[in-house]
Amino acid sequence: MATMKELRDERLRKLEEIKKLGVDPYPAKTDRDTEIGQITANFAKFDGKPVVVAGRIEGIRKFGKIAFMVLRDFSGQIQLFLKDGEVDGSQGDGLDLKNLNLLDIGDFVEATGEVIKTKTGEISVMTRRLKILTKSLRPMPTGPDGFTNKEERLRRRYIDMNVNRDVRDRFVRRAKFWQANRDFLNKNGFIEINIPVLEHTTGGADANPFVTHMDALDTDFYLRISHELPLKRLIGAGYEKVYDIGARFRNENYSDEHLPEHVAMEWYAAYWNWQDGMKFMEDLFKYALKETFGTLKFQTRGFDIDMAGKWKIENYPDLIRERYGIDVYNTTLAEVKKALQDNKLEVEKNDSIPRGIDKLWKAIRATIGGPVWVINEPKFLSPLAKTADDGVSAQRFHPIIAGSELGNGFSELNDPQDQLARFVEQQQMRDAGDDEAQMLDIDFVEMLEYGMPPACGWGHSERVFWFFEGVTAREGVPFPQLRFDIDEVTKAIYPEVKF
Repeated sequence: MATMKELRDERLRKLEEIKKLGVDPYPAKTDRDTEIGQITANFAKFDGKPVVVAGRIEGIRKFGKIAFMVLRDFSGQIQLFLKDGEVDGSQGDGLDLKNLNLLDIGDFVEATGEVIKTKTGEISVMTRRLKILTKSLRPMPTGPDGFTNKEERLRRRYIDMNVNRDVRDRFVRRAKFWQANRDFLNKNGFIEINIPVLEHTTGGADANPFVTHMDALDTDFYLRISHELPLKRLIGAGYEKVYDIGARFRNENYSDEHLPEHVAMEWYAAYWNWQDGMKFMEDLFKYALKETFGTLKFQTRGFDIDMAGKWKIENYPDLIRERYGIDVYNTTLAEVKKALQDNKLEVEKNDSIPRGIDKLWKAIRATIGGPVWVINEPKFLSPLAKTADDGVSAQRFHPIIAGSELGNGFSELNDPQDQLARFVEQQQMRDAGDDEAQMLDIDFVEMLEYGMPPACGWGHSERVFWFFEGVTAREGVPFPQLRFDIDEVTKAIYPEVKF
């Protein structure tokens, strides 16, 4: 079997031959006027009509004075029928059957001709003119095994999407998912306002941030871990319904559910409370999933999920008490650590009651298929949420679906003195070694002192899409981060480059 270098050298030879013919193998202009999918979906409309199609060659067969090519663009594939004497290569940038051997699978070409059906009933383009658009120097992987090595697939996702169409189509659905979120929010009077990624003080979530440096100000900044605080500043500025969709960054490990960089959406609505938000989000989930997948019934992560109908509501303290016999509002760190040990859950030196309770809760969460709304989480786990009437829980709601929390919403805290006290408590946890505790954002407290109306807020990430798509986090993004690496084949092909 030929090596990659040998295959590439042969294509480089063909490239030079094409140039000797006076043909530009990388022209800037194409005259394509029809997508292939339009032809195959409506043959009667195009039968006998002239078209110009373009795409990547996926197959070449030559039989004496006739040849067939399989051409694919994003919309579909079609056969090109080429017959000696019918293909005009005299225009300076065209090829004919005599130099068809200069083309390879993977090249991009443009074909001009009439739409026909062959004797075998194959929809085809009777090609009169064939123009090369891009000469590929490396062959796409072929054969029964295709392109299946996970490391290679994630490193060369552009190959993965060419060879494995289900991967390519996944990111069409991902785009539909976020577009459906936008459409629903826009229809309901929300305004999309993009907020900064770089922040002096980052907050809105329990996460370890990335740090970067801005030379112009000679100042360190954090990459945002959440959209929350800037969007709530906009509520304080007088906007009543705002949202943003974009990347956020959490300097933590990879898992099947988490990536350090991922896309998320948050919205905030003035004069709403958590109950308004919960009803709204039930409707948004149903709309976005139906628009993306065409169904509200899913099998994912070992659960059968039906998102239609009214969702069940569960009480957080009751779930903890039923499972562990612990009263979340009247317990000790020793009791929490014992429950962790008894249930074979991790115990760390810097664990606090909030961190321990959260670990116990996550073990319960993993068993819930849902969809379930969990409410009345303790306020010590919700430093930005408004306190409920009982004085100890938060006006918070979050959906549990397929064993995971796929969003988070609450009545927003707008009492500046209460917010400052909670920030101080979080900062003390941070100073004691909890890198994920929230930072004290005094500017945000000052904004609240000027006044922010009652409001509800919500956030979810693309993890919602990954779950319903049924893929891991790395499979759910087009280009996941990996350790930088250059393989030996590449080093051998480019000896002039110092890696």
